[in-house]
Amino acid sequence: MKPAKTTSVEQLQLISRFESVRRLLLSAQYAQHLEKPLAYWALPTDRRMPLALLGRTLSDLLNTPFSDLIATPGIGQKKIRSFIALLARVANSDPTELPIELAPLRENGKTAISAGLPSNGFDPAGVSEVVWSQWRACVIRHGLGKEVLGRFAPSLQNMTRVIWNSPLESYTGLSLSEIRSMKTHGEKRVQAILEVFHGVHTLMSCVGRMDHLTVRILPRRIDKVDTWTNRMLQTPGIPSNQDLYDHFVAPLVEQVRVDATHQVSSLAENRLGILGPITSVRQAARTMGLTRARVYQLLNEINDIMSVRWPMGRHLVYELRDKFELEAAEMVRAPDLSQFLAAVELFYPGSRRGAAGPLEFVRDASDDREEEDGVAWPAETEAVASV
Repeated sequence: MKPAKTTSVEQLQLISRFESVRRLLLSAQYAQHLEKPLAYWALPTDRRMPLALLGRTLSDLLNTPFSDLIATPGIGQKKIRSFIALLARVANSDPTELPIELAPLRENGKTAISAGLPSNGFDPAGVSEVVWSQWRACVIRHGLGKEVLGRFAPSLQNMTRVIWNSPLESYTGLSLSEIRSMKTHGEKRVQAILEVFHGVHTLMSCVGRMDHLTVRILPRRIDKVDTWTNRMLQTPGIPSNQDLYDHFVAPLVEQVRVDATHQVSSLAENRLGILGPITSVRQAARTMGLTRARVYQLLNEINDIMSVRWPMGRHLVYELRDKFELEAAEMVRAPDLSQFLAAVELFYPGSRRGAAGPLEFVRDASDDREEEDGVAWPAETEAVASV
């Protein structure tokens, strides 16, 4: 008789909890949710899901007597617990309302179903359709749809190159299931997209709207360089070599380390003379055991990264270069700008490396054509601005 009594008490608790959540979800503020299927609020990490109920709309489920729900084939005591916990998640998902105070159902000391995302970090397995809809709404609300995915990615190494320049608005009108059904959108690409939207939402969710203020989002290192560059454009004189390195060269090299392979970042360091003298493309090719054609490809990757991370950088950097060169020409003892100028050419080259461009090129006599790996490659050229 004792087990039957316990079962009866648990049954009453489940009925009471169901009726409490049911009354709340049938109120006016949740009307927009009623025609969505219960699966809309399910997470990939949830266990003991009431599969027989997931395809039914919230309206249908809330208007079905509890006795009929628990009598559904495949729905036992554990599944009905998970079902009620899912309803509680629906009640907690409306961002315009305060979360309802409902203690989680427990089973052997553990919650029957998780009530949300992990508190720290990004977990792609914890993104449901309702969470995704909140992230999309945040991007739209703050007018960030025109921004490209690559600009906000934690690292471009984790994102397929073909979507670096895809605007966020390409995905704001799609559900998660629609994105996953797109050709070429495997789990790695979908995860990279979700990670960008998660970062934007995390940063902007607590930002209110002010008519006289706006918020600009930039990669942290790029923001440092952008702020310093704009300040230098308004400040007479040329900063010291140490200042040029600390506020311009070093942050951009660090951004390359984040976004590119070790091979590419090492090439950047060699070309800027960070660990020794500035090396030519020929020297870099010999040191790295590559052809010069391959070195040019790696150098072009650096420009691709900067074009995504700091699209306005090219204009600002060239304006700053012209300012420094003009001021240096008027000095009796001009400062050494070799590393800064090398950095300008590295991050924002005047033309695609390995191809002729609008700049004049001066060829080193010692850099005549030579055979590398059985193939003759054009001698390296160093770009200098036309006078």
